[in-house]
Amino acid sequence: MKKAEELDLEILGILNEDSRLKLRPIADRLNKSPTTINKHINELEEAKIIKNYSLNIDYEKLGFDIIALIELTISKGKMIEIERGISQDPHIFGVYDITGEYDAVLLTRFKSRKDLNTFVKNLNSLEYIVKTNTHLVLNVIKERTDFNQLIQSEELLSEQK
Repeated sequence: MKKAEELDLEILGILNEDSRLKLRPIADRLNKSPTTINKHINELEEAKIIKNYSLNIDYEKLGFDIIALIELTISKGKMIEIERGISQDPHIFGVYDITGEYDAVLLTRFKSRKDLNTFVKNLNSLEYIVKTNTHLVLNVIKERTDFNQLIQSEELLSEQK
């Protein structure tokens, strides 16, 4: 597995800001050749550090303004099976194993309360779902990790140790 070098982190920071940038502008910003940048990007892709290139979409402007966090209790031994199955639903944008009273949490988006209601009722009808607990998100303060800030905070922590 590739260990990220300083140049890799700089490339990731630039691509995190704008994943559409071509090799030349990245190379110019980092004072490297486009060939070097291309080599590093290819290695990051092969190591699956760069998983894909995507858009940051404002779902509210498309009518998906209901976000719900749904906690699940799942029968023992069926957690992975249930999580993988329900993760295929396009309303779900996050599935996480968690500690505590519940086994898993889902992050979901819907256009209407009716759609959410139908989804939760269908979820509760699944054989291995023991119970659910649904929370509606009232306001989104932050929804994305800023890669550059994360790396900088980790560097500060390392310096303090």
